[in-house]
Amino acid sequence: MTDLTGKRALVTGSTSGIGLAIARGFADAGASVMINGFGPEHEVDAILADLRKRSGAEAVHSDADLTDPEAIASMVADCVSAIGSPHLLVNNAGMQHVAPIAEFPVDKWDKIIALNLSAVFHSCRLVIPMMRKAGFGRIINTASAHSLVASPNKSAYVAAKHAVAGFTKTIALETAEEGITANCISPGYVWTPLVEQQIPDTMAARGLSREEVMNEVLLKAQPTRRFVTVEEVASCALFLCSDGAASITGANISMDGGWTAQ
Repeated sequence: MTDLTGKRALVTGSTSGIGLAIARGFADAGASVMINGFGPEHEVDAILADLRKRSGAEAVHSDADLTDPEAIASMVADCVSAIGSPHLLVNNAGMQHVAPIAEFPVDKWDKIIALNLSAVFHSCRLVIPMMRKAGFGRIINTASAHSLVASPNKSAYVAAKHAVAGFTKTIALETAEEGITANCISPGYVWTPLVEQQIPDTMAARGLSREEVMNEVLLKAQPTRRFVTVEEVASCALFLCSDGAASITGANISMDGGWTAQ
């Protein structure tokens, strides 16, 4: 089992879904964690209490809006103040919108690029100098099968995730001799609020029922015919933080039930 005792993690988009599963995995391994995201105060407090119980270490929360570079800088500064400079950075926050390109709202394009791509850049540029000083760092960017292949009606998301994969390779090369690794995890469809929320848009865009979207659009892409679980993604993230993964950097690891093998 990976031991992260004494390590400090910043996980964005982590009050639910994949990010929360990763934060729990890190806490189980002994890390202090800053989570980020939105949610009712009582729910966030319950998450923090659970993380502290799991880790025996500190857990704190930032509600920073990651479409705002200044808010990202404040989040990183708050992390350093509350638990110390992060050894582990997981860029997981994201959003989706489904619409044909000619009808794609400009404000949705701008927000998706800001959150899914630019926020990754801003957090990395702020945290990498701290990792260099520590001589150790693990950067994990949640990409997607859509970092490797495209689907109709998802132009902004596909563009952002392709770019995240390329950006990750670049920072892996820039930090290769400094004890820092940078990798993507590219899940297929994971049953999370992000996936559930895009079903109505896909129904409207393609004229399908909910069941048809589930079976003929989402799971049709995955030969396993099942959703990836958040725990599976968290296990991969935990391995990438282990000593055994020290030579894995610049990789884009598919967890898509065989989707991109086709």
